[in-house]
Amino acid sequence: MRTCAYFIAYGLSLTFPLPVLAGMPSPLPINPERVMRLSDTPLARLQTTSFFLLVFLLSSFALWAIWNYLRRDVPILPRLSYGRAVAGVFLWGLLFVIVLAMISGARELMTPGAWKKQGATYKLTENQTQLQQSVSDLTGRRRHLERLRTALWQFAATHGGKFPGRDELTAISAELWEVPDAGGMRYVYVPDRSAGYLPDLLVYEPELDSERRLVLRVNGDILEMKSDELRSLNVTSDGKKP
Repeated sequence: MRTCAYFIAYGLSLTFPLPVLAGMPSPLPINPERVMRLSDTPLARLQTTSFFLLVFLLSSFALWAIWNYLRRDVPILPRLSYGRAVAGVFLWGLLFVIVLAMISGARELMTPGAWKKQGATYKLTENQTQLQQSVSDLTGRRRHLERLRTALWQFAATHGGKFPGRDELTAISAELWEVPDAGGMRYVYVPDRSAGYLPDLLVYEPELDSERRLVLRVNGDILEMKSDELRSLNVTSDGKKP
């Protein structure tokens, strides 16, 4: 117990340092400019180290106290000294470091070159950040098209399986016809079609991205197509919009 108190006092002294005056009286005044002081970076590292040392010692103390408290109800447990508690917390810390290193290594193997070091941490490279943004935008566009699909199928369910004609487009909210984040551009709609199992096109995006354009078929499928593929189906992006 006395050893535990020493460790806690040592940790507190490192975490909350106070000026200490000691030694024999000196007739010569002390020049503050000549006193060696730590720069900001070593001082910050010392404070960080002392903080984690204090947390480590307090965690060891908590383990020691809980273990010996449980020992009252479970006499089969051996008595745990504070030194062994410190060793146990240290070993568990090493285990967590190994696991985190394995996770970081697996992440780098799955996405080589995707992360670059920035200070003490890592961040995604510019290309990966743009890729994530593109995937996020595509997900939002797909969700919006799914809402439009729901509205079209509700209309078809009450009209004998037929989708709206040119003069019936107002039956569906105008907000659903607009492509999200496209400056008011609207989906291209192919009228006079019915719900069924055919892969005919019903709704598709204008040419915002020639490589990834979302398409809705009359069988309910939503998929990505390129502009060249749409042209091969005799479909162009300058068709009539609803």
